Amino acid sequence: MDLSILWYLIPSVLMFACGVYGFITRRNMVAILISLELMLNSADLNFVIFNRFLFPGSMEGMVFTLFAIAIAAAETALAIAIIINIYRSVGSTDIRETTKMKF
Repeated sequence: MDLSILWYLIPSVLMFACGVYGFITRRNMVAILISLELMLNSADLNFVIFNRFLFPGSMEGMVFTLFAIAIAAAETALAIAIIINIYRSVGSTDIRETTKMKF
């Protein structure tokens, strides 16, 4: 493996590790959503890095990353709408409070 690719992969791994840590330790739904987005952005960064180093002349990794960012934006909008509805019915965004919802 080329040593210069490591300088790009290390921030991606750190971003993913911070996202996993935040996803596991947070109780607030918005903080969990932010951690999930951090993990998705780390994966997008990997798409760009590997496209740049494996296929320098092509743009497939960049196009796929833009598509993934668009999907992540739609997913975030939907998740925030769900969180707002949960907040209106429960009165909190704590993940433990959602067990009090009526189905």
